[in-house]
Amino acid sequence: MAACVSRVELSVSCRSLLDKDVGSRSDPLCVLLQDAGGGRWAELDRTERIKNCQDPEFCKKLVVDYYFEKVQKLKFGVYDIDNKTFDLNDDDYLGGIECTLGQVVSSSVFTRPLELKQGKPAGKGTITITAEEIKDTRVVYLEIEAQNLDKKDFLGKSDPFLEFYKQSDAGTWQLVYRSEVVIKNNLNPCWRKFSVPLQTFCGGDFNKPIKVQCADHDSDGSHDLIGAVHTTLVQMQAAGPGSPVEFECIHPEKKQKKKSYKNSGIIRIKSCKIETEYSFLDYVMGGCQINFTVGVDFTGSNGDPRSPDSLHYISPDGINEYLVAIWSVGSVVQDYDTDKLFPAFGFGAQVPPSWQVSHEFPLNFNPSNPYCQGIQGIVDAYRQVLPQIRLYGPTNFSPIINHVARFAAHSVQQGTAAHYYILLIITDGEITDLDQTRQAIVDASKLPMSIIIVGVGEADFKAMEFLDGDSGVLRCVTGEPAARDIVQFVPFRHFKNAPREALSQVVLAEVPKQLVSYYKWQGWPPLKPPETKAV
Repeated sequence: MAACVSRVELSVSCRSLLDKDVGSRSDPLCVLLQDAGGGRWAELDRTERIKNCQDPEFCKKLVVDYYFEKVQKLKFGVYDIDNKTFDLNDDDYLGGIECTLGQVVSSSVFTRPLELKQGKPAGKGTITITAEEIKDTRVVYLEIEAQNLDKKDFLGKSDPFLEFYKQSDAGTWQLVYRSEVVIKNNLNPCWRKFSVPLQTFCGGDFNKPIKVQCADHDSDGSHDLIGAVHTTLVQMQAAGPGSPVEFECIHPEKKQKKKSYKNSGIIRIKSCKIETEYSFLDYVMGGCQINFTVGVDFTGSNGDPRSPDSLHYISPDGINEYLVAIWSVGSVVQDYDTDKLFPAFGFGAQVPPSWQVSHEFPLNFNPSNPYCQGIQGIVDAYRQVLPQIRLYGPTNFSPIINHVARFAAHSVQQGTAAHYYILLIITDGEITDLDQTRQAIVDASKLPMSIIIVGVGEADFKAMEFLDGDSGVLRCVTGEPAARDIVQFVPFRHFKNAPREALSQVVLAEVPKQLVSYYKWQGWPPLKPPETKAV
């Protein structure tokens, strides 16, 4: 596999977007896709959605790994979002562009007209992308409040939010953070603690000019400026417990017009801390082992393995969808496990000698040592077990999830980032114990583990998509939400004609983020943290 040269952060803004909403302006979001081969595009990242705005400057940066030796074809798509679903197919397309990452990184500012399809302009809409290499893994954490802000609303007070800008080398101001939560009807707001990567915030230059704007939010997008503060990270760092740093919030026009004008309120930096943010590679290179377990669905709905229309039928060339999924995902994961010993289980079959239905039987029939040697070992065990069992039912996921969770819970007692667990479940999708599985996933979300579900066959996978949680936080029956999103579901049929590596790229795309989010939540550094580079 090619080594990632560096990570690049892309800032996106658009001008003159098409207006698709009746009675208001569009609510745009930009999605970044990468060519996954075979005419398929895989989503890498997406910005936030901005309400009622035809000239959006997106705050969330799009992060992409840059490989010098690869032509990385990218597609930027801008959509008008009018619902809460994650899927963009039901949203209006406002235009997009195709380009390569090389074109973007080699231009200081990359601007192109948006197209609805090739050769068809999206009105006068344009997209501008600027790239910046991420060299610094430190993060700025800020806690901010304000006092006595000017009243901007006729009937109420103000609905203040913050925007932070850094000054570029050319002297222009570039948005680096916008507060997510608008505090309604409050002239003395206290915003939630937030973080911005140091590279994004000031390019690692603690003396770079920073502008903090406080504005009154209006739902139609015509926000009113309350005032601004000019400062640097060095000045903000002086804040400490019980001794905030205070700045006068100045509205430039009011200051010019009124001699008696003092300020439009006070912005107080309560806390400004800089911490190191570790990456997936920091944890892996620091000694974190990734433990891979496979669970295979042997329920009757798969069909008789001896029949060519069964999902478990092994074709004359020696493969089926289950085997391709094991090879695709396993071949990537095995590189991160030193002993290459992988437990592999089946569920939903009647197992000899008692022919009782089992929901977690070892493929090698050895409960005391369910480990297979390498991915080939899993494949061999699968082939050998098929003729020895009877496909049955029901389809219960929770026993195997809880099985892996017990190992993950045991590793947590060490209190170090030493072991992370990935469970691959391959299924035809007819789940029986949905409520118990929801509970098992919510419990597992507090542990160092991720669950990948590959759906084989042509079934309706609505239950799997529900478990994935992309359209909202997964909750168990009692209403408790998952602590993290740990499930990634992919239907195999989307990859039937794609190169084998396309499946593994999509199903494993979330794992690095999930691993980092777990250890960050626990506050655990890598076993051997990387040497800090002097800046």
